[in-house]
Amino acid sequence: MKGIALLLVTPVLGACASLAHPPPPAPFVPPAFTEPGAAAADEPTADWWRAFGSDDLSALIAAGLDANPDIAVAAEHVRQAEAQVRIAGASLFPALDFGADTARRESRMSGATWVAADSSMAAFSASYEVDLWGGLALGVRSAKSGLRASRFDLESARLTVVAGVADAYFQVLSLRNRLVIARKSVTIAERVYKVVDSRQRNGAASQLDRARQDTVVLSQQAALPPLELQERQTLFALAILLGKAPEGFDTAAVSLEGLNVPRVAPGLPSQLLVRRPDLASAEAQLGVANANVGVARAALLPSIQLTGSGGLASSVLINVLKAPTTVLSIGASLLQPIFEGGRLRAQLASAESHERELVETYRKTVLAALADVESALATSSHTADQEALQEQIVDRSRLGLKLAEIRYRAGTDDLLVLLDAQRTLFQADDQLIQLQFAQLQASVNLFKALGGGWVVHDS
Repeated sequence: MKGIALLLVTPVLGACASLAHPPPPAPFVPPAFTEPGAAAADEPTADWWRAFGSDDLSALIAAGLDANPDIAVAAEHVRQAEAQVRIAGASLFPALDFGADTARRESRMSGATWVAADSSMAAFSASYEVDLWGGLALGVRSAKSGLRASRFDLESARLTVVAGVADAYFQVLSLRNRLVIARKSVTIAERVYKVVDSRQRNGAASQLDRARQDTVVLSQQAALPPLELQERQTLFALAILLGKAPEGFDTAAVSLEGLNVPRVAPGLPSQLLVRRPDLASAEAQLGVANANVGVARAALLPSIQLTGSGGLASSVLINVLKAPTTVLSIGASLLQPIFEGGRLRAQLASAESHERELVETYRKTVLAALADVESALATSSHTADQEALQEQIVDRSRLGLKLAEIRYRAGTDDLLVLLDAQRTLFQADDQLIQLQFAQLQASVNLFKALGGGWVVHDS
């Protein structure tokens, strides 16, 4: 039997390597980012969120990593992929089975008496498919690449959850800051209303002035409910990220004050290929498709199956040890697909097309990753400059409101000047908080775009 296998295998060994072809090269990446990174900055670390200086945020992220449903789902996908590797690996080994049967058969010819025949048999059987073309080994390689992809997807899920928790947390704090400003604006508007009302009662202001200021008070009060609703909705979203029910969920922090805005070094664009788990997953998926092409090619070629069995047989019912007969068999079979309606070639064409599709998907993912970093760098830089200018605008607006109120009390300016000063200060304060949130959000996006300190590793 070994001789038969050698005669069949030897002429085709040279073709084995042709089934596994090298994957396409990685797409071109530029030598440097267009947007400059922060000077004297460090690259992201594995616990990059601690750079914001918030113990509350760190606790929330720890809870999210422990209980987020998306992470749990991704972890199950890893377990499923591990099982697929074991399934694929089993095809490289012989299959061994044990079987036993017993039967009584009675027959009678016409006019004759019944004749009984008993039989029992117990045997071990083995089968083994010779991996002539490496198709089975490529199937294992495909499963292992799928396992790597699922592990990278798990890391992507972790990074997404961490960034999502940080973003939602900062948004909750920014909304609470905006609510404080809105309530202060209501207080200012009510204070000015008292001045206008007093002047109107003394004949120094008209009823129109009082109506206008009354409208300002109502407008400021009307700005509170939307912000309160948005804060509650963001809290609900944060609770879901932590794997908790939204009922009763809250966070103690109330302000963006005291948070750090980390300075992050983006490194080189080429480093993204080993720093982002989604890119690593896309590359691993490309490895799956590459191996599947080889599997589809192997299906077009002959296959050899070796079989053997051995056991005991007896003419006694339910007893193979009485008057047993030893039974041994060994065999080999050769199967070459000749006509199957083009099914196998269509499967090969489909596998090759899927590989080309994933090549383009990988290229698109790399380009999107580069754009993510560039966008985060640009947002961080420009938002910082805008925030510095906005702080000056807030200072000038506060001074302007103070002077406008003094001049209105003295009768030097009319109410329109005071109304404009109130509106300007409210908008300036609110815009400053939104810029502070945008700056923190840009830092989160940059950490996420850079892979959050993760580095690709073979596993």
